[in-house]
Amino acid sequence: MTIDTGDSVTLEYTGRLDDGTVFDTSRKSVAKETGLAEAQPDREYAPLTVNIGDEQVIEGMEKGLIGLEAGETETLTIPPEKAYGVPSDDNIQEFETEELREMLGGQTPEEGSYLEAQNGSQGEVVHVDEEVVRVDFNPRLAGETLTFEVEIIDVN
Repeated sequence: MTIDTGDSVTLEYTGRLDDGTVFDTSRKSVAKETGLAEAQPDREYAPLTVNIGDEQVIEGMEKGLIGLEAGETETLTIPPEKAYGVPSDDNIQEFETEELREMLGGQTPEEGSYLEAQNGSQGEVVHVDEEVVRVDFNPRLAGETLTFEVEIIDVN
């Protein structure tokens, strides 16, 4: 049975950047080998189940799974436009340093640290001075071409 919209698909995957760096995986052995398991000690590594058409994964992954079958392995290369998009200056927000300091209980954020917005998105502090703090809320993988090695375990 080939995968189509509406199907429930269980798969194993490993995601890599252009330079070969593994940024995510469902396989515990790969996570241990690449150091991801140490960086995310509470994470459970297990096959992923997604419903095709429900936008549970990035667009390029969903479209790349359509037509595959259980038992099949495939390498999917996904451009930024079908993954996390391209970085945008619209996603960089400026805050008054004093105002942000008050919101953080008197602490001044440091460049390279991360803040969580009220909507749950995370941003990296990219500039701090006496007047202004800039926080980049672009997705961490924005602008990246992603390569996923997938193995289809089951299709329902």
